[in-house]
Amino acid sequence: MKTRGVRGAAALSAIALIAVAGCTSGTSDENESKGGNAFTTREVTDGKTDFVVVTNPGDGPVLSYGADSGIELLTEEVDGKKSAFKDMNGNGTLDTWEDWRETAQDRAASLSEELTIEQIAGLMLFSSHERSQVDGLTDAQKEYLKDSNLRNVLHAGASDAEATVKWANAMQAYTETLATEGTPYVPVNFASDPRSTAGSGGYNAEGADISRWPSNLGLAATFNPEHTKNFGEMSSAEYRALGLTTALSPQIDLATEPRWLRVGGTFGEDADQNTELAAAYVDGYQGSEGKDQWGPESVNAMIKHWSGDGPGEGGREGHTDAGKYGVYPGDNIAAQQQAFLGSLDSAAVMTAYSIALDANGDPKFTDRTGTAYDQDRMDQLRKEAGYEGVVVTDWGVMSGANDEGEMFGMAWGAEDLTPAERYLKVLGTGHDMFGGVNDATHILEAADLWQQKFEAGELEEDAQTRFQESGARILTMFFNPGLYENPFLDLEQSKSVLASDDKVEAGYAAQLDSVVMLKNDGETISAADAADWKDKTVYIPRNYNTGFAGAFGPGEYTEAPSIDIETAEKYFGKVVTDEAVTDAEGVVTSYTAPDLTDVDVVLVGMDSPDNGGNFSNIGHDLENDTWYPLSLQYRPYTADGEHVRKVSLSGDILADGTKQNRSYFGNTSKIANESDLDAFERATAAVEATGKDIPVITVLKAINPVVPSEFEGKSDAIVVGFGTSDQALIEVALGLYEPQGRLPIQFPKDMDTVEAQLEDVSKDMTPYTDAAGSSYDYGFGLNYAGPITD
Repeated sequence: MKTRGVRGAAALSAIALIAVAGCTSGTSDENESKGGNAFTTREVTDGKTDFVVVTNPGDGPVLSYGADSGIELLTEEVDGKKSAFKDMNGNGTLDTWEDWRETAQDRAASLSEELTIEQIAGLMLFSSHERSQVDGLTDAQKEYLKDSNLRNVLHAGASDAEATVKWANAMQAYTETLATEGTPYVPVNFASDPRSTAGSGGYNAEGADISRWPSNLGLAATFNPEHTKNFGEMSSAEYRALGLTTALSPQIDLATEPRWLRVGGTFGEDADQNTELAAAYVDGYQGSEGKDQWGPESVNAMIKHWSGDGPGEGGREGHTDAGKYGVYPGDNIAAQQQAFLGSLDSAAVMTAYSIALDANGDPKFTDRTGTAYDQDRMDQLRKEAGYEGVVVTDWGVMSGANDEGEMFGMAWGAEDLTPAERYLKVLGTGHDMFGGVNDATHILEAADLWQQKFEAGELEEDAQTRFQESGARILTMFFNPGLYENPFLDLEQSKSVLASDDKVEAGYAAQLDSVVMLKNDGETISAADAADWKDKTVYIPRNYNTGFAGAFGPGEYTEAPSIDIETAEKYFGKVVTDEAVTDAEGVVTSYTAPDLTDVDVVLVGMDSPDNGGNFSNIGHDLENDTWYPLSLQYRPYTADGEHVRKVSLSGDILADGTKQNRSYFGNTSKIANESDLDAFERATAAVEATGKDIPVITVLKAINPVVPSEFEGKSDAIVVGFGTSDQALIEVALGLYEPQGRLPIQFPKDMDTVEAQLEDVSKDMTPYTDAAGSSYDYGFGLNYAGPITD
């Protein structure tokens, strides 16, 4: 990323620092046009928080500060124009860190020198999930802002403009009151996981007031990096309208293990495509207004999870003990790291949970620990690659699973350390921030331990120096997007940015381009007009999902039509579905399909086989301590083939020195949505009962590859969406938009080839071949003329 260059003293025609409070120069029109020779001010309110907005002339940034903050303005003549700067420490002098003409790095280094270890420890905190912005600024939030100096807050709630803007402004105003002569001002850096996915495919915030795009896997399916760049530019503008200045994304783990739960959040399994799209995403987010430089629409990108968390043995997920090991039987860690090394201009990197093991099940590096504690993997990033940005642990990494009072902990391999020792170790590997931590107590204990080791000659730098290094890196994330200049949000401006027509249209265009057509027997799907379907009847079967219990409670049972009925009604004259019989708890005991004699087409929605969630400890039955396979098929899969490992690569070292065997040989999968295949079979049986040739179109909503043999044969056409809306899938299925997408991952022939592939190696499965001879390999997709070739 480019950063704004420093203007030297020679560029200043005069240096006259004048403190002004509540100064108004010029008119509101001048304020908007920035065409005058002097800055202008205006007062703004969101209904709860009042603040002042200052518009500088020329290229000067917009400033804002709370009306009751006590902050005054300093003025200088810049390029012959009267420009304003915020005097954020009240000393009447324009300090380096207050001067928006300086580089973010220089400002951050300057301010870091003024902070105490206690203040930097607060900057090292990244809050747990804040989900209820409608509650406003809470006492608990005030407590961690004041007592722990926390300034990095994870917004995990809905994309609700009004609730978010009022909450964010209240928090920013409160932090201004915490600044004193000895405690320099630090605003709040709000962050978010991905929140813009249209359909399935990972974390997705509720609310209709943000543009909707395909998942990362869907963006990869377009095979058009411009969609990813557009997404980054438009999504970052919406993030800034919500006060978000850091994105906990993109997820650029390479999807080499097809059963892994988080494939839907990746850019697929091709290392070169992953590298290209990661760079486009980072450039889109960190640029501003279409330019490759930091500005008012820029958001810090945080690539994750170094050094690649995709190759969990058997697809198990590193959030839980069951998946805490990543395995490299193909010795292919270089491909896992490629995209990270190609995006080192990202402001931040989040590290992985898993312990890395080699083909023999031994530690791939010196330490048998998760990445945060693994000195070798961190040296690859910091020393060999020379990465100077912020490094953040994933959430929960600093807690051990057996720590008193902890709901969960992912300090894999470091469970026996005390909390302070864990922080000392992770600081030593080169980390700067700790995800999901609201209290600085253990960080400060680690600072004392660090100083003791320095004084004993075991470390080369003292604690103050080490903390200032991290402080400077972290503060760079505040200065990069101009957070120190303009932390407040104008509610009406935010509303005009969020879900604006251009963004919604671009997101929907990307959705349409991402849909993949795998099968089209006899031109079942061909070009049509919407009017062609207005008098037609469609049958959409229902299905249910039993859910999986996890760390946050029991499994959630859900039941619904397999494609949204209200959306379908926009296209068809009539929509029919199943009749369901339920028990007293609302659980379906049976479905009856309607008479399909008058039905014109059948649309069967199917999700990828559901093996469970990130916190479901999938793959390990805790009740009887047995291991079971994850599966890419709906019906029960018993793992007794020749390629199933009888001795796992991964496993804990037991008290007697032997290694635990986590093999699932001979055991059977557990799929929560087997009902999806029941629905498909019910639909095809109902079609056969009519004796008519009613086309059956399978609409697959995928977050993983699937084994198509269970439904391909009786499907007249198959379309696949990766995080797309039902509307986009329907339009492609009806011929209203010619499919453009191609598979960013292989769809396997069967579970035997899944077992034979290596977790860390791409494109090493035998793809499924359908009745037409099409191979569902990486890059395959159909348009109306046949296979897409460019």
